[in-house]
Amino acid sequence: MVAYLTLPLGSASSAELAPTLLVGLAYSALAIVGFRFVEGRPVGWAAGYVGVQLVLGFAVFSLSGAAVGAVLLLVVLVAQSVLLLPLPAAIGVAVVVPLVHLGMQWPRVLGEALSTLAVSTFTVVVTELLVREQRARVELAAAHERLRGYAAQAEQLATTQERNRLARDIHDGVGHHLTVVRMLLEAARAVIPTADPDRLDAMLAQAQDQSGRALAEVRRSVAALREHRPVLADALRTLAAEATEAGVLTELDVRGTARPLRADVDESLFRAAQEGLTNVRKHAAATRTAVVLDFRDDDHVRLEVRDDGRGLAEEPADGFGLAGLRERMANVGGRLSLGSTPTDGVTTLVVEVPG
Repeated sequence: MVAYLTLPLGSASSAELAPTLLVGLAYSALAIVGFRFVEGRPVGWAAGYVGVQLVLGFAVFSLSGAAVGAVLLLVVLVAQSVLLLPLPAAIGVAVVVPLVHLGMQWPRVLGEALSTLAVSTFTVVVTELLVREQRARVELAAAHERLRGYAAQAEQLATTQERNRLARDIHDGVGHHLTVVRMLLEAARAVIPTADPDRLDAMLAQAQDQSGRALAEVRRSVAALREHRPVLADALRTLAAEATEAGVLTELDVRGTARPLRADVDESLFRAAQEGLTNVRKHAAATRTAVVLDFRDDDHVRLEVRDDGRGLAEEPADGFGLAGLRERMANVGGRLSLGSTPTDGVTTLVVEVPG
């Protein structure tokens, strides 16, 4: 509208003022309404709009006697072309606009045309930069939205992994101690008819001790704290002693020179032995169990839990305990295998982890 209001200032005569203002008004109205109409539509609509505006703009320039306002109206069209058309087409419009001066006298044509070309070029550059900045802002907002989505997914995945870890800890720790408590209570009930209060009291004391350990495991899991066992062999000796007290003679054999292990590897080996001994007491009907901790391989640590029980069923169930152990082994890059020999029923759980 500012360019339109300057048209009277450059008109050659008052007789041309009325048609100049009339055609300029049509040009300005179409620049406002028509631009909004074709914006976002197929490029054919935009090309038609630009073509009509070029004709009207040249007419305004001719009727006004080369008024400065008419040139400004055409410069506005150049900016709109950048917004509506592909960049090469917009550059073409910027090159066509200076041709409006061809009707002028030759010495003046060159200077005016070059000045208009410079203004048109500057308009194309500035408008294109603004368009790219706006596009970059939109893309950046979309990228931020995707990033928030990825962050939410990562948080959900971390929450799920932590829940699974806690579930494994509760099963491997609390389940182990509660199994010992149950077996001790069963043994205590068997002792009651013998009227041996000392033996009964000892069994109940052990059951009480195991229940206290189970409570400690619950507290540790709920608090999501990892109990680091600096000496794995000592922890396994304690497990073996508990299994022996529960009625299955269990021996620990440490082979090679013990070395420090990562906390997660240490935890995984301890839980594997704990789960293996729990399953022996629950299912194997064994009389002897051997736990072997082997450090002789410099790159791996091997743990075996071997019993002389009834062996595995033809299709052994892969319960939560074994599933949890497989997850633990996968997390530390280890392997797990479970098998038994049909002839003597010896069952062996083997885990091997990098260490």
